[in-house]
Amino acid sequence: MKIDTNSLVSITEANRNFSKVARLVDEKGAAVILKNNAPRYVVLEFGQMQKEAAVPDEDAMDISKRVLAKHKKAFEELARNRSLNR
Repeated sequence: MKIDTNSLVSITEANRNFSKVARLVDEKGAAVILKNNAPRYVVLEFGQMQKEAAVPDEDAMDISKRVLAKHKKAFEELARNRSLNR
């Protein structure tokens, strides 16, 4: 998964202008909210979250492991970008 830097939003900006976050999710499918220049929150479309949670007999930990594994490259890239910005 490639990271579109246009889908990154600071927590301050998200607090001031949540409609911007909603537009990003509508346009790009997700928005990443940064806290202290590190990815902290992901906002997804509700339908996408339902797809992830609809797997029977799967608890939240299994779902989170699957989502993290699916997007591992994106999280690694975000971590690299964070270390470069320090």
